[in-house]
Amino acid sequence: MPKTPSTPVQADPTRDLAVLFTPKLVTVLREGYGLRELRADAVAALTVAVVALPLSMAIAIASGVSPDRGLYAAIVGGFIISLIGGSRFQIGGPAGAFIVLVAGTVHQHGVDGMLLATMMAGVILLVMGALRLGSYIQFIPYPVTVGFTGGIAVIIFASQIKDLLGLSLNAPEPGPLFDKIPVLWHSLPTVTPSAVAVALGTIAVILALKRWRPAWPSLLLAVVGAALVTLLADLPVATIGNHFGGIPQGLPMPALPPMTWEKVVAVLPNALAFALLGSIESLLSAVVADGMTGRRHRSNCELLAQGTANIGTALFGGMVVTGAIARTATNIRAGAHGPVAGMLHALVLLAFVMIAAPLAAYIPLAALAGVLTVIAWNMLEKDAFVTLLRSSRGDAAVLLVTFLLTVFRDLTEAIIVGFALGALLFIHRMSRAVSIEAHVPPVGEDRADGSPAERTPYHPQEATDRGVVVYRISGAFFFGAAATVGSVLDRIADAHTALVLDFANVPFIDSSAANMLNGLVRKAHRHGVAVYLTGTSRGARKALLTHGVRSPLATYAPSIDDAVERARGPRSDSPPPD
Repeated sequence: MPKTPSTPVQADPTRDLAVLFTPKLVTVLREGYGLRELRADAVAALTVAVVALPLSMAIAIASGVSPDRGLYAAIVGGFIISLIGGSRFQIGGPAGAFIVLVAGTVHQHGVDGMLLATMMAGVILLVMGALRLGSYIQFIPYPVTVGFTGGIAVIIFASQIKDLLGLSLNAPEPGPLFDKIPVLWHSLPTVTPSAVAVALGTIAVILALKRWRPAWPSLLLAVVGAALVTLLADLPVATIGNHFGGIPQGLPMPALPPMTWEKVVAVLPNALAFALLGSIESLLSAVVADGMTGRRHRSNCELLAQGTANIGTALFGGMVVTGAIARTATNIRAGAHGPVAGMLHALVLLAFVMIAAPLAAYIPLAALAGVLTVIAWNMLEKDAFVTLLRSSRGDAAVLLVTFLLTVFRDLTEAIIVGFALGALLFIHRMSRAVSIEAHVPPVGEDRADGSPAERTPYHPQEATDRGVVVYRISGAFFFGAAATVGSVLDRIADAHTALVLDFANVPFIDSSAANMLNGLVRKAHRHGVAVYLTGTSRGARKALLTHGVRSPLATYAPSIDDAVERARGPRSDSPPPD
């Protein structure tokens, strides 16, 4: 029996939009969430929390604020980012990339100004997410991502050298690497052998468990073991307790920071810097997580979560938050299943603050430094690094510039410069991919006796067929190739009476190329050269018409054959009849 024709399924823009802004937590719960998944998330949460606790306090201190500001950010901001974020594994909290920005804001405007800038950055991030600007993160080239991640890994390792060796510094540790290295070098005589032993032991336990017991929570077990050894042996090493002091008990009541119009205007540049760096780092962290897991994040949903989280952390007195690459990588490698791990990580930090402060005080900083050293080594995508260095000089240049700027200059600067170089490289490659070639007429029909018809070689330089020449352009016709193609066509138009241009293989024409063609057809029209355009798509024709490429300067023909016939006109050189 005949089949009933199926009705085509129409796309539902409303549904597609809803999917774009659906938190990953909702997706995970819809897939099915049971005790096994909860156990995996709980183990990952404990591991990340143990790492995040001293990091949050240390980043806050280095940023010029009290350590509780970092803890409030990790608890409130981290919970919100996982609750409504668009990445399955993203861990939010204070990040080392913000140390210089936060310290500068505190120095200029005080803690209240920093809180106001954080809240304003949250509003800006909400606007960016609502406008779906997060989708543009996909245009960041792969070498930029690899270079940025590698640079972050180096920064993380460099920040842990002090605790790995148990060094005693006479002054606060500098942030920039060039300033840090001399200070650490001069402090080498203060190496603590016990701290080195604890750090190496932690690394050895992690690597051993990863090899022989990969299902075990190696990071957590290594840290707990180091804490027990330090406590039982009474080792003279720095711990969370004796280094950071007391941990605050509980969260403060939410309150708006002092706000005046003058203050808003004053901190607006700081808020824009917070929002820019926060959006870039959080989305790059999500991209890194996607690369490690094979998942895909929802960038605009993630920006909305980042904005909400920064508003929330500012209300509770916390510093700016973003997606943290190191903690996100730790979360993944600890076996997390979904966003519940990030939410539990925030609750574990809150439990540390309210209940388990005495236990957390025994964790040696050398052990945490060992954990971060392993994480930094794993974050350094060694195979991808080598592959990009070998692939091409352009990719290698983008990779190295991004990497070096991340390590020695500034994270935002590294991303912007790397992206610009990647864009220039792409433009150069695309311009070389555009080609223009003479169109060879098809072979005629065979003769009556069956012998093949002769094919006369087609020479575009020769004015054959009353000076009609046909050229075909292939590739994206844009500003990078407009000048080259224009010079070729200009020479052709000077030597013929009719020029046929076929655009059947041109998917895109930008304003520069359309403007160049407008100049070409105007010059051809002044010299009496007829120009015919064939194979133009709707978008290409719209661009050309907008820039004045229309009758009487040029004629649009449905095909090359039709254009050639129009250009030839009635033949006057036909032999007279017998």
